[in-house]
Amino acid sequence: MHFLDQAKIFVRSGAGGGGAVGFRREKFVEYGGPDGGDGGKGGDIIFEAVAGLNTLIDFRYTQHFRAMRGKGGAGSNRTGAGGDDLVIQVPVGTQILSEDKEHVLLDFTRPGQREVFLRGGDGGRGNASYKTSTNRAPRQHGSGWPGDEAWVWLRLKLLADAGLVGLPNAGKSTFINAVTNAQAKVGAYAFTTLRPQLGVVRHKNREFVVADIPGLIEGAAEGAGVGDRFLGHIERCRVLLHLIDANDADVAESYRIVRDELDAYGAGLTDKQVVVALNKIDTLDDELIEALSAELEAASGAEVIPISGASGVGVDWVLDKLIEAIGPEGAAVAADDEGEDAIEWSPV
Repeated sequence: MHFLDQAKIFVRSGAGGGGAVGFRREKFVEYGGPDGGDGGKGGDIIFEAVAGLNTLIDFRYTQHFRAMRGKGGAGSNRTGAGGDDLVIQVPVGTQILSEDKEHVLLDFTRPGQREVFLRGGDGGRGNASYKTSTNRAPRQHGSGWPGDEAWVWLRLKLLADAGLVGLPNAGKSTFINAVTNAQAKVGAYAFTTLRPQLGVVRHKNREFVVADIPGLIEGAAEGAGVGDRFLGHIERCRVLLHLIDANDADVAESYRIVRDELDAYGAGLTDKQVVVALNKIDTLDDELIEALSAELEAASGAEVIPISGASGVGVDWVLDKLIEAIGPEGAAVAADDEGEDAIEWSPV
């Protein structure tokens, strides 16, 4: 299945049905009268977050969504049937953005969340509702209110507890393959990972979700490499795991490059808790590992954990730190409900 995290669609709610013009015609009824019924209400456009979806690929092939209009009224004071609501299912983590991408209109953070986005038009009044003591045979009626329509962007931001960041070939894919059920592609060339990967970690009777995004390079905020568009997938993470390749010429500079790109992106990424790990130590001797760790600690101001995603050295230590940063189970959801996601976000 192809991964797609942005899509533009057109939505229109149903128009209301027209009211009817009718008059009673009954045997043995001396005086008839108006009996035209009201029109039915148009269908609403409803978005629903469902579990089991992790891509917006379906919206590449279907971009127009229109709810049914209401039926017209009829004689004998019969109200027209309402139009069926149109429910559009989206993955959990989807945001509905305005056409100019400047405003977040809806944000779906939990399975089963349903929101009415566009309300259907009300039905028109039948002539029976216009009857008064001085207007006993009205012929006017309402034609029904039109529905609303809009072009919107769907933007998927995957929900994960921890996010992996680093330069290309820092060993992020190897790490997520080692600790989760993911099967990320691994290769000895830049940008092996071209789309975000999710995996579930099971460690010490805890489960949490890790997101791996394509590597960042200097200038990613200006579009270099694959750019920074995938950083939106780690905005909701409680903690970031920053992996640095121990074989880089300057590990401190590698750290600063990624931190500068996170800062340029904004959205509070540099304010998140960070676990710093020096990866691929299986290729170095102990003396060099100690020297590089000290250099990296001086640059980051944080404890550096030497690890090897390939051999498993130090991996349990990192997972312990991630669990500690994530906190009790359900903390991420609680924080999100309290408005963590209210941080102003400027989409690409």
